[in-house]
Amino acid sequence: MGLTSSQAERRQLSAAAGTCADCEIRRIGICGSLEPEELERMRRLVREVHYDAGQSIFSEGEPAENLFNVVSGAVRLIKFLPDGRRQITGFLFPGDFLGIALNATYAYSAEAIVGSKLCRMARRDMEAQMISIPNFEHRLLGEAAHELVAAQDQMLLLGRKTSVERLASFLLSLSQRARRHGLPDNPVALTMSRTDIADFLGLTTETVSRTFTKLRNAKVIALEGNDTVRLVDMAALSGLLAGDDSADS
Repeated sequence: MGLTSSQAERRQLSAAAGTCADCEIRRIGICGSLEPEELERMRRLVREVHYDAGQSIFSEGEPAENLFNVVSGAVRLIKFLPDGRRQITGFLFPGDFLGIALNATYAYSAEAIVGSKLCRMARRDMEAQMISIPNFEHRLLGEAAHELVAAQDQMLLLGRKTSVERLASFLLSLSQRARRHGLPDNPVALTMSRTDIADFLGLTTETVSRTFTKLRNAKVIALEGNDTVRLVDMAALSGLLAGDDSADS
Protein backbone atom coordinates (compact mmCIF):
# COMPACT_ATOMS: atom_id res chain seq x y z
CA MET A 1 0.00 0.00 0.00
CA GLY A 2 1.43 3.35 -1.03
CA LEU A 3 1.96 6.33 1.23
CA THR A 4 -0.52 9.19 1.24
CA SER A 5 0.81 12.60 0.29
CA SER A 6 0.79 13.74 3.92
CA GLN A 7 2.64 10.59 5.03
CA ALA A 8 5.21 11.03 2.28
CA GLU A 9 5.71 14.64 3.32
CA ARG A 10 6.19 13.68 6.96
CA ARG A 11 8.69 10.99 5.96
CA GLN A 12 10.62 13.49 3.81
CA LEU A 13 10.68 16.02 6.64
CA SER A 14 11.78 13.35 9.11
CA ALA A 15 14.65 12.29 6.84
CA ALA A 16 15.72 15.89 6.34
CA ALA A 17 15.53 16.57 10.07
CA GLY A 18 17.74 13.54 10.62
CA THR A 19 20.24 15.04 8.20
CA CYS A 20 20.30 18.26 10.25
CA ALA A 21 20.56 16.32 13.51
CA ASP A 22 23.50 14.35 12.12
CA CYS A 23 25.21 17.38 10.56
CA GLU A 24 28.96 17.18 11.00
CA ILE A 25 29.19 20.71 12.42
CA ARG A 26 26.07 20.74 14.60
CA ARG A 27 28.12 20.49 17.79
CA ILE A 28 30.15 23.59 16.94
CA GLY A 29 27.61 25.49 14.80
CA ILE A 30 24.86 27.90 15.75
CA CYS A 31 22.29 25.08 15.93
CA GLY A 32 24.21 23.20 18.61
CA SER A 33 22.03 24.45 21.47
CA LEU A 34 18.68 23.70 19.82
CA GLU A 35 16.25 21.05 21.02
CA PRO A 36 14.98 18.50 18.44
CA GLU A 37 11.71 20.34 17.86
CA GLU A 38 13.57 23.64 17.51
CA LEU A 39 15.99 22.04 15.10
CA GLU A 40 13.07 20.84 12.98
CA ARG A 41 11.68 24.39 12.82
CA MET A 42 15.09 25.68 11.80
CA ARG A 43 15.48 22.93 9.20
CA ARG A 44 12.44 24.26 7.36
CA LEU A 45 14.13 27.64 6.99
CA VAL A 46 17.58 26.66 5.74
CA ARG A 47 18.83 25.69 2.31
CA GLU A 48 22.09 23.92 1.55
CA VAL A 49 24.13 25.82 -1.02
CA HIS A 50 27.45 24.99 -2.71
CA TYR A 51 30.14 27.35 -3.97
CA ASP A 52 33.13 26.64 -6.18
CA ALA A 53 36.62 27.89 -5.35
CA GLY A 54 36.76 31.65 -5.89
CA GLN A 55 32.98 32.03 -6.18
CA SER A 56 31.36 35.01 -4.48
CA ILE A 57 28.93 34.29 -1.65
CA PHE A 58 27.93 37.92 -1.28
CA SER A 59 29.50 41.31 -2.00
CA GLU A 60 30.04 44.40 0.10
CA GLY A 61 27.12 46.80 -0.31
CA GLU A 62 24.60 44.17 -1.41
CA PRO A 63 21.33 43.88 0.53
CA ALA A 64 21.99 41.74 3.62
CA GLU A 65 19.17 39.32 2.91
CA ASN A 66 20.78 36.06 4.10
CA LEU A 67 22.83 34.56 6.88
CA PHE A 68 25.18 31.60 6.38
CA ASN A 69 26.81 28.83 8.34
CA VAL A 70 29.92 27.15 6.91
CA VAL A 71 29.46 23.37 6.79
CA SER A 72 32.57 22.41 4.80
CA GLY A 73 35.36 24.18 2.97
CA ALA A 74 36.69 27.65 3.80
CA VAL A 75 35.68 31.29 3.21
CA ARG A 76 37.63 34.53 3.07
CA LEU A 77 36.15 37.88 4.15
CA ILE A 78 37.29 40.86 2.09
CA LYS A 79 37.22 44.65 2.22
CA PHE A 80 38.19 46.42 -0.99
CA LEU A 81 40.15 49.65 -0.66
CA PRO A 82 39.39 52.75 -2.77
CA ASP A 83 42.44 52.08 -4.95
CA GLY A 84 41.23 48.57 -5.78
CA ARG A 85 43.48 46.68 -3.40
CA ARG A 86 41.92 44.14 -1.11
CA GLN A 87 42.32 43.54 2.60
CA ILE A 88 41.31 40.11 3.84
CA THR A 89 39.77 40.61 7.27
CA GLY A 90 39.20 37.00 8.22
CA PHE A 91 39.03 33.34 7.29
CA LEU A 92 36.05 31.16 8.18
CA PHE A 93 35.92 27.39 8.50
CA PRO A 94 33.31 24.72 9.27
CA GLY A 95 31.14 25.81 12.18
CA ASP A 96 31.68 29.53 11.56
CA PHE A 97 28.80 31.92 10.90
CA LEU A 98 28.72 34.86 8.52
CA GLY A 99 26.41 37.51 7.16
CA ILE A 100 25.48 39.38 10.33
CA ALA A 101 24.85 42.99 9.32
CA LEU A 102 24.07 45.98 11.51
CA ASN A 103 22.56 47.82 8.55
CA ALA A 104 20.62 46.80 5.48
CA THR A 105 23.73 45.94 3.45
CA TYR A 106 26.75 43.69 3.91
CA ALA A 107 29.82 45.50 5.27
CA TYR A 108 32.26 43.14 3.54
CA SER A 109 32.49 40.60 0.74
CA ALA A 110 32.74 36.83 1.18
CA GLU A 111 34.26 34.30 -1.23
CA ALA A 112 34.79 30.56 -1.12
CA ILE A 113 38.49 29.70 -0.95
CA VAL A 114 37.89 26.09 -2.00
CA GLY A 115 34.74 24.22 -2.91
CA SER A 116 32.49 24.88 0.07
CA LYS A 117 29.08 23.91 1.44
CA LEU A 118 27.05 26.39 3.46
CA CYS A 119 23.62 26.53 5.05
CA ARG A 120 21.78 29.66 3.91
CA MET A 121 19.00 31.28 5.96
CA ALA A 122 16.86 34.28 5.09
CA ARG A 123 17.57 37.12 7.49
CA ARG A 124 13.89 37.94 7.98
CA ASP A 125 13.17 34.32 8.95
CA MET A 126 16.04 34.26 11.41
CA GLU A 127 14.91 37.48 13.03
CA ALA A 128 11.48 35.94 13.57
CA GLN A 129 13.02 32.80 15.08
CA MET A 130 15.06 34.87 17.52
CA ILE A 131 11.79 35.77 19.23
CA SER A 132 10.49 32.22 19.56
CA ILE A 133 13.78 30.34 20.12
CA PRO A 134 15.75 32.05 22.91
CA ASN A 135 18.68 29.63 22.54
CA PHE A 136 19.09 30.65 18.93
CA GLU A 137 19.02 34.33 19.81
CA HIS A 138 21.73 33.68 22.39
CA ARG A 139 23.92 31.93 19.83
CA LEU A 140 23.45 34.71 17.26
CA LEU A 141 24.39 37.34 19.83
CA GLY A 142 27.43 35.25 20.63
CA GLU A 143 28.37 35.23 16.94
CA ALA A 144 28.02 39.01 16.79
CA ALA A 145 30.29 39.35 19.81
CA HIS A 146 32.75 36.95 18.17
CA GLU A 147 32.90 39.18 15.09
CA LEU A 148 33.79 42.17 17.29
CA VAL A 149 36.56 40.21 19.01
CA ALA A 150 37.86 39.01 15.64
CA ALA A 151 37.99 42.60 14.40
CA GLN A 152 39.97 43.63 17.48
CA ASP A 153 42.34 40.71 17.01
CA GLN A 154 42.88 41.73 13.40
CA MET A 155 43.76 45.29 14.47
CA LEU A 156 46.24 43.90 17.00
CA LEU A 157 47.72 41.56 14.41
CA LEU A 158 48.28 44.35 11.88
CA GLY A 159 49.83 46.45 14.65
CA ARG A 160 52.63 43.92 15.16
CA LYS A 161 55.89 45.35 13.88
CA THR A 162 57.55 42.39 12.19
CA SER A 163 56.49 39.88 9.60
CA VAL A 164 57.65 37.07 11.91
CA GLU A 165 55.36 38.26 14.69
CA ARG A 166 52.42 38.49 12.33
CA LEU A 167 52.92 35.06 10.82
CA ALA A 168 53.59 33.43 14.20
CA SER A 169 50.39 34.93 15.58
CA PHE A 170 48.45 33.71 12.54
CA LEU A 171 49.70 30.13 12.80
CA LEU A 172 49.02 29.98 16.53
CA SER A 173 45.50 31.32 16.05
CA LEU A 174 44.72 28.58 13.52
CA SER A 175 46.05 25.95 15.91
CA GLN A 176 44.06 27.36 18.83
CA ARG A 177 40.87 27.44 16.79
CA ALA A 178 41.24 23.79 15.86
CA ARG A 179 41.82 22.90 19.52
CA ARG A 180 38.69 24.77 20.63
CA HIS A 181 36.62 22.74 18.19
CA GLY A 182 38.12 19.45 19.29
CA LEU A 183 40.15 19.03 16.10
CA PRO A 184 43.86 18.18 15.69
CA ASP A 185 45.78 21.39 16.33
CA ASN A 186 49.13 20.36 14.90
CA PRO A 187 50.00 20.28 12.05
CA VAL A 188 48.05 23.31 10.85
CA ALA A 189 46.19 23.02 7.55
CA LEU A 190 46.47 26.09 5.32
CA THR A 191 43.44 26.15 3.04
CA MET A 192 44.33 29.63 1.86
CA SER A 193 47.12 30.66 -0.52
CA ARG A 194 50.24 32.61 0.38
CA THR A 195 48.66 35.63 -1.33
CA ASP A 196 45.58 35.29 0.87
CA ILE A 197 47.79 35.14 3.95
CA ALA A 198 49.69 38.21 2.75
CA ASP A 199 46.46 40.17 2.24
CA PHE A 200 45.34 39.16 5.73
CA LEU A 201 48.61 40.06 7.44
CA GLY A 202 49.18 43.29 5.54
CA LEU A 203 52.37 41.97 3.89
CA THR A 204 53.49 41.13 0.37
CA THR A 205 53.34 37.57 -0.92
CA GLU A 206 57.13 37.55 -1.22
CA THR A 207 57.52 38.61 2.42
CA VAL A 208 55.18 35.86 3.57
CA SER A 209 57.15 33.25 1.63
CA ARG A 210 60.46 34.53 3.05
CA THR A 211 59.04 34.52 6.56
CA PHE A 212 57.86 30.92 6.25
CA THR A 213 61.39 30.03 5.14
CA LYS A 214 62.91 31.99 8.03
CA LEU A 215 60.79 30.14 10.59
CA ARG A 216 61.59 26.82 8.93
CA ASN A 217 65.34 27.52 8.95
CA ALA A 218 65.08 28.41 12.64
CA LYS A 219 63.44 24.98 13.16
CA VAL A 220 60.34 26.61 14.65
CA ILE A 221 58.08 25.13 11.96
CA ALA A 222 58.29 22.47 9.27
CA LEU A 223 56.64 22.90 5.90
CA GLU A 224 54.83 19.76 4.77
CA GLY A 225 53.90 20.81 1.26
CA ASN A 226 52.24 24.13 0.47
CA ASP A 227 49.14 23.53 2.56
CA THR A 228 50.38 22.05 5.86
CA VAL A 229 52.63 23.52 8.54
CA ARG A 230 53.87 21.55 11.52
CA LEU A 231 54.53 23.69 14.59
CA VAL A 232 57.80 22.09 15.67
CA ASP A 233 58.60 24.39 18.60
CA MET A 234 55.38 25.80 20.02
CA ALA A 235 57.18 27.53 22.88
CA ALA A 236 59.53 29.32 20.51
CA LEU A 237 56.61 30.34 18.30
CA SER A 238 54.76 31.77 21.29
CA GLY A 239 57.93 33.45 22.47
CA LEU A 240 58.07 35.45 19.26
CA LEU A 241 54.91 37.20 20.39
CA ALA A 242 56.43 38.00 23.75
CA GLY A 243 59.41 39.82 22.27
CA ASP A 244 61.85 36.96 21.64
CA ASP A 245 63.05 37.89 18.15
CA SER A 246 65.68 35.14 17.75
CA ALA A 247 63.91 33.83 14.64
CA ASP A 248 63.70 37.32 13.21
CA SER A 249 67.41 37.94 13.06
